[in-house]
Amino acid sequence: MRSGVVGMALASALLLAACSDDPEPIPQTPLDEPLAAPVYDASLEPAEAAMALIPEAATVLVVMDFDELRLQLEQSGLTSESQAKARKKFWRTAERESVLFSPGLLRSEDKRLRKKYGFSQDDVSWEARFALPTSSLSTAGEGWVLKLRDDLDLDGVQRAVEAGEGPLAGAAVDPSTFLVTQGSAADPGASWAADPERIALVGPAASATYVDTACVPYDVAFADGDEADLAPAPAGDLSDLDELGPFSVSYGTELVTVRLGLARNDVFDRARLPDVLPRTDPDFALGYLDPVADPGGGRIGYRLGDPDVAERLAQQRRLPFAVCGSGSS
Repeated sequence: MRSGVVGMALASALLLAACSDDPEPIPQTPLDEPLAAPVYDASLEPAEAAMALIPEAATVLVVMDFDELRLQLEQSGLTSESQAKARKKFWRTAERESVLFSPGLLRSEDKRLRKKYGFSQDDVSWEARFALPTSSLSTAGEGWVLKLRDDLDLDGVQRAVEAGEGPLAGAAVDPSTFLVTQGSAADPGASWAADPERIALVGPAASATYVDTACVPYDVAFADGDEADLAPAPAGDLSDLDELGPFSVSYGTELVTVRLGLARNDVFDRARLPDVLPRTDPDFALGYLDPVADPGGGRIGYRLGDPDVAERLAQQRRLPFAVCGSGSS
């Protein structure tokens, strides 16, 4: 059943639950004070920490915080040394109840890595994957970062990388940070961490985070739709939207928070777009339920519906709330 039009109930319990843990906005640095050079900081939440490793040219970032997911699914402390029954139960539950942008880079080689090298996907604290423009020189136009647990013996990891095992072929291991990377930014000053607008888009702990650098063209969000055939009212809804740049979507096991940037008066209009524009395939309302809007924070909160639908629509950029307005590029 499709979601109803968003009302004015900003005090909704859902919005408070989705957004109440967000920190207060950080005061802007005065113009006469130089910004600190960005560095990788392991103490930050994964989505923010990863930004120092994401090349400036990357267009999309997805981060899976497996430690957070293990905590949410009551499997905190799970590692490759845990009993097979517990490990299998975790992945079955995660695949059924959570948004998984990545089922785990190492899972295809899980058994071999655990038996031969003493580690596996269950030793990955968080994982980031990013896409680059096809014109980029980066191999295959994508890259990734794995953060391994801090007490893992990295000798086996180094041997697996040197042997070119599976996806680890060509990767680099940094023993000081417990990071394994491929295609990551060599200089944090030329990374996403150098852009305060992108840093501001990631919030507190989330099991999965999607960050996009640009609004979604109409013909991508609604591949089977035709903007020229829209009725006057829906067409007007699009023309009234403010321009949109980078945006993010954070997922828990129950709630979803969309961040469009601070102080946006068009969040109500964007939240109601699925009701007035053509249906996505699969239907947006199956994955994102009961929207509520927060203009001051530039956020839209949803209850998570079908996790597979929510993940698929984000991967395909079929996100009505992020569609470009008539003034956006």
